[in-house]
Amino acid sequence: MTMDFSDSEIVRYSRHILLREIGGTGQAKLRGASVLIIGAGGLGSPAALYLAAAGVGRIGIADHDVLELSNLQRQIAHRMAGIGTSKAASAAAAMRAINPDITIVPIAVQVDANTIDELVASYDIVLDGTDNFATRFIVADACVQGRKTLISAAVLRFEGQIATFKPHQDVSLPCYRCLYPEAPAAGMVPTCAEAGVLGPVTGVMGALQATEAMKEILGIGISLAGRLLLWDALDMRFRMITVPRDPGCFGCSTQHAA
Repeated sequence: MTMDFSDSEIVRYSRHILLREIGGTGQAKLRGASVLIIGAGGLGSPAALYLAAAGVGRIGIADHDVLELSNLQRQIAHRMAGIGTSKAASAAAAMRAINPDITIVPIAVQVDANTIDELVASYDIVLDGTDNFATRFIVADACVQGRKTLISAAVLRFEGQIATFKPHQDVSLPCYRCLYPEAPAAGMVPTCAEAGVLGPVTGVMGALQATEAMKEILGIGISLAGRLLLWDALDMRFRMITVPRDPGCFGCSTQHAA
């Protein structure tokens, strides 16, 4: 992979290049990578800004919603001037303002069973920052079928969680459905709109998604695959839970058998 960086790129990414684990070769890997962020909200906003700043070469940001005033309490990629406009376009503008040298693809479409396969196929890694189980399962299943690494996070009130799923890389690793076989019954788990969320909690979890995405691209550190990280902000306590593969999992058993 070439490292023909311009003088301005060398200055921009100098703090990465200084790191032994990244260097010029790692920065070139980031430039050659692509990441799809689904949801330009509380999780997607910080993830998008950090990945853009880091120099990931192509980033898709998918969200069909328009920006509302209530979003600004936590969705830091957006500004008052964007209220009533596309979240995908608003986030893309913020990303380009940070780093005009990378490719940003705003995707203002509904992410559903009809659109997800084509979206996932175009990127190396998928970050799920959605706020409902129906979409999470659609994204997770598409990542299994498309053999794409998924980094999924969720938040509620003062708590957050994050895990990486890449069963296509190792038959011992779980998929999302190994952890959550089915969506909970309607009304069992409230949304942030119903129960509330502390704004910075979304920022921490979104930043962790960006961190894990970069680790996967660079091939450094210990992956969150096979583990679930839980954070309680009120107690300032992190817990790590091992997530085993379910041999009878509806989501990935067919892939493992293949």
